[in-house]
Amino acid sequence: MTPNAASASAAPSRRSFLASTAAAAAAVGGGLPLLTACGGSGGSSDEGTTTGKKLKDLLPDYVGSSTVTPDIPSKNGSAAGFLTAEPADKLAVSVPKKLGQGSQLTVMAPLWGTSPKAGNPYWTAMDEAIGVRIRWQNQDGNVYGQKLGAVLASSSLADAVVIPGWELNGKIPSAINNKFADLGPYLSGDKVREYPNLAAIPTGAWQRAVFGGKLRGLPMPSEAVPGIAPFYRADLFEQKGYEAPTTAQEFYDLCKEINAPRSKVWACGDMSWATAGIFGVLPEKPYYWKLVDGKLVNRYETDEFLEALEWSRSLYSAGFVHPDIKAEQGDAGNLFASGKLWMYCADISDWYGKTAVQRLADPDFTMAAMDYFAADGGEPTLYNAQPSGIWCFVNKNADEKKIKDILAVANYCSAPYGTREQRLKAYGVEGTHHTLKDGVLTKNEQGNNEVFATYEYMAAPAPFRAWPDHPDVVRGVVEWQQRQGAHCTKPLFHGMQIQEPNRYAELSAQFEDLEKDIVRGRKKISDMQQAVSDWRSQGGDELRDWYKKLLDETGSSAS
Repeated sequence: MTPNAASASAAPSRRSFLASTAAAAAAVGGGLPLLTACGGSGGSSDEGTTTGKKLKDLLPDYVGSSTVTPDIPSKNGSAAGFLTAEPADKLAVSVPKKLGQGSQLTVMAPLWGTSPKAGNPYWTAMDEAIGVRIRWQNQDGNVYGQKLGAVLASSSLADAVVIPGWELNGKIPSAINNKFADLGPYLSGDKVREYPNLAAIPTGAWQRAVFGGKLRGLPMPSEAVPGIAPFYRADLFEQKGYEAPTTAQEFYDLCKEINAPRSKVWACGDMSWATAGIFGVLPEKPYYWKLVDGKLVNRYETDEFLEALEWSRSLYSAGFVHPDIKAEQGDAGNLFASGKLWMYCADISDWYGKTAVQRLADPDFTMAAMDYFAADGGEPTLYNAQPSGIWCFVNKNADEKKIKDILAVANYCSAPYGTREQRLKAYGVEGTHHTLKDGVLTKNEQGNNEVFATYEYMAAPAPFRAWPDHPDVVRGVVEWQQRQGAHCTKPLFHGMQIQEPNRYAELSAQFEDLEKDIVRGRKKISDMQQAVSDWRSQGGDELRDWYKKLLDETGSSAS
């Protein structure tokens, strides 16, 4: 059974999609200024990014963990893979003594699902193991940004607050600089060695946790490969003798073969997120630039972006996309699982989520992720994901004891797979929340209702995938990541935590809804071209100059 979680809508916004699926080292070099302010004479000291020697001085030492050895080592920026689960008495120990000093802590975090009751056995066991007492202030993840903005604008702030990267809009970045503590005195350099699991977090993840020239965030590291996968029903493909496509035309022709509306079967859901990989579209803000003949070009100005938009539109106009998806209703994943559509896009973690549920009723259910391909065939142009995208911040008014106890929580929660600490965090108490039989961990109903993402957001270890109940999925996910990783390059400004000037905060806000309208035939490609022209005149060209100055002063991390 899978954890308590809310399902995503058929056509979620990028922010809500990333939120619903929430779970790479980057090189540091040069000797550049601590904070490059690129706002001109009116620029804020919070604008820009932190690089060079000053950044290196802020970052914790990296001390890799040898506590456990994965069955499938990380390669090309993939996660590590674990295929089995050890019995409790054979688990490694990464936190040999309690680091918590008994603080009563409050933590605000997003939650997708129903919050467990206070004092439940899972929270009690975790707090006891760490040596703290946490009162969770869980908020609906689907509207977390609204709550977050209100809380950050008030004087009432929890001791620790989780902020996902997709919420770094408007005034939230500047609020981070003003509301949260500098953790450098506790973690920079060799200070982190007091917390061995935090020391094993890859450097790139910490680099993205630097805000306003200070180490403020406790990161959740990410795989370096794209998180979005184009899934297909491998079992149904095999029955029909179909193979995964290797060009955009093959994909289109396959949709023709599959599509059978009279039989209530459609070829696909919205494929826009995968289309970006097929056509080599640049990532989104703030990594949405490339250099062409010495000039910065934004993703929305590129031919690749328009070509991807037109191709996604063609799938809709041909009737290949399920009507519920076109109407922005229902759930693409559920339609896929029931066989009403055969291909869709989702976070790679959906591979396990769907498989675990569907195999309860149909042991032969099999899905897979197709490899990305260039539109005309051959190797795709993919971009590395950022090294971390969710952080936990500490209230700047917290005293030293509370700060250290929050770090104790983060250290415990960063324990790697195969340890006593990770088993408790991920599965709860054996016998109460889960059982282990023949190497398979199974949560019971109480486990599903109590043991899900709360402590997960305090910090996390280097990325891994471990589903002992479905080892074929572990292998499938990790090997897919390794193949895609071979085609990944770093975008400009990769790994940098960039804070654009507030005056540009909503400059690109209109593009997402416009994309939805265009692919569904409600608006035209020419409407996007006009929007891009307006974007340039309303601040896009000024923003380009701001980024060019940033690039000149920091250098490119693209490769």
